[in-house]
Amino acid sequence: MRPGNHQAPAQPRGFFCALARNHQLTFRHSALAAACAILAWPGNAAASPAPVEHEQNAWPFVVRQTDGAGQVASWNAAGPFAFRQPAPDGGTFTGFRPFWLQRHDAAGDFRAAYFLYPLFSYTAYADTYKWSLFEIVRRWDRRAGADAPQSIFDQRGEFEVFPFWFSRQSGDPEMSYRGLFPIYGTVKNKLGFERLSWTLFPLYVENEKQGAVTTSTPWPIVRVTRGAAQGWSVWPLYHHVSRPGVSDQTHVLWPFGYSVWRFPAADAPAGTPPRHDLGILPFYARRTGPGYVNQDFAWPFFGYTDQTEPTRYHETRYFWPLLVQGRGEDRFVNRWGPFYTRSIAKGYDKTWYAWPLVRRARWTEEGLLRTKTQLLYFLYYRQRQESIARPQAPAAELEHVWPLWSTWDNGAGRRQWQFLSPLAVFFPQNEKIRQLWNPLFALARHDQRAPGETRTSLLWDAITWERSPADDRREFHLGPLFSSVSAAGSRQVAIGRGLLRFERPATGGWKLFWFDFPGRREDSR
Repeated sequence: MRPGNHQAPAQPRGFFCALARNHQLTFRHSALAAACAILAWPGNAAASPAPVEHEQNAWPFVVRQTDGAGQVASWNAAGPFAFRQPAPDGGTFTGFRPFWLQRHDAAGDFRAAYFLYPLFSYTAYADTYKWSLFEIVRRWDRRAGADAPQSIFDQRGEFEVFPFWFSRQSGDPEMSYRGLFPIYGTVKNKLGFERLSWTLFPLYVENEKQGAVTTSTPWPIVRVTRGAAQGWSVWPLYHHVSRPGVSDQTHVLWPFGYSVWRFPAADAPAGTPPRHDLGILPFYARRTGPGYVNQDFAWPFFGYTDQTEPTRYHETRYFWPLLVQGRGEDRFVNRWGPFYTRSIAKGYDKTWYAWPLVRRARWTEEGLLRTKTQLLYFLYYRQRQESIARPQAPAAELEHVWPLWSTWDNGAGRRQWQFLSPLAVFFPQNEKIRQLWNPLFALARHDQRAPGETRTSLLWDAITWERSPADDRREFHLGPLFSSVSAAGSRQVAIGRGLLRFERPATGGWKLFWFDFPGRREDSR
């Protein structure tokens, strides 16, 4: 609303001018009249709309970001704690940091929720759901009202309290199981076994893997293997298991003495020799195979490797891992640890200086040349990627100066940085950490959505300024105390979110409004 004569809101002059007329003050003698001359619209100028704010800043209560159509795109409330942000897939993230986060997809359907992540997580799929409590208590089942399962596998439900309770129920007894560890139970296709059963663990354990069944009474001391493999062991004194045509393993006084044979596959070329590992540790160890010999003396300090297949490579080791020299067709090692090490393997070029002080690596992946530089692993971290096909194209970069700074540039005009960033270097791909935890430390953040289109905020949006080249827009907010918006030659300045508001159209001249708060302007004019 505007003070003054509410019955004639379309007067071309501002409030001060009306006040001067009402009190019969002259322009020549009144300072108030001088203010009127400054603040009044030009008499012959047509009214033009004031620039519209893209941000509604009532910090610390709420700060809203709107799009070009005036729709709220994101908001923060109570400083950095309550929030709603767009998700990369077109959906939204909503939550209260660091306690609660939920995600909806682009259609508005609920997809996930997290409480004190990573303590509790819940994920909903089209027909199923799963939840976990620190990945120790886990539940997986079908959603209520879901379509009928297409197979027995789709029908199953699982519940675990690791490592004590295991349960899977489905329409097929061969896939269902229950187990209470260490009392009694069975699990299937889990923990690397096709089947694992126990009774009063470790008194009795039975596992099945690739057709071989091993019974331990008690585990791991006395074991007997039958089925596709045959053998027995009294650990750690002696162990022998033979799988005909595949392998033959013998261990004496484990892990000091061993002999392991691995036979070539049925489709291997005729005459292919088996692989053989032999060890009498710590005195001697030897590994041989097709075109390959590796020997260690006073294991693991001295040794060498000779390889002729599939490529040639020779390596010599002295006081391993300190001094290692290796040369080959696709491998290279030059280690003078801990002062300097360089290795190249399968196109991955890695160099250490004063290990573990400085690490630098270069490799190619998906048509990109990637370079990574690290100081003490995480104190300084920088990764750069360049196009091999277009080396002149701008590079993408990611940089962390722990715990102070993180910056990201995609090479296509999008850039971001944050001041105080203690977690980003440890969780680079974790969207939950990025939404729930990273903003709590953001004393300052900057986002460039496109060249010239930027937004910077301090103290969790207490102070923000934004620029957009589309309409030559500039927007500044000092919380609810002061704001300034200019676009297309017009300008608007507000004090106290509209307690006092000054407007200047592109045609020039200023106009003053009182108590002209956002959301009431259209109704009051």
